[in-house]
Amino acid sequence: MTLVDTNVLVDVLIGQADWRAWSVDALDRRSVAGDLLITDVVYAELAPLFSTSDLLDAALAALDVALRRIPEQALFQAGRAFEQYRRKGGPRLSVLADFFIGAHASVEALPILTRDTRRYRTYFPDVELIAPER
Repeated sequence: MTLVDTNVLVDVLIGQADWRAWSVDALDRRSVAGDLLITDVVYAELAPLFSTSDLLDAALAALDVALRRIPEQALFQAGRAFEQYRRKGGPRLSVLADFFIGAHASVEALPILTRDTRRYRTYFPDVELIAPER
């Protein structure tokens, strides 16, 4: 199983030219390794791309991506990671999506398919990241 970050799905769904090929290929490769999952937060981040939840659900089904609710333990861990972020001078005043995704991956020992590894590497070093070579 693999948690898929929003940026990868946006590449595939709306065809970000720079990254679409990498993201399509990465999704294909990870689907062979097991289920493709998104968290509640990724679902919410994708919502603005669709006029109805039925259309979003259909797009996810076409990609064979399933919603997996964030476990309570991961919600707690996300809050703790946000506390570290703020202590280090992070300017955001509310918990960032990456903290929810990273904590979910950490608690369930799932890799994350993403193009943006920065916060995951910093706050969830135990999580395997599948990302493009930079």
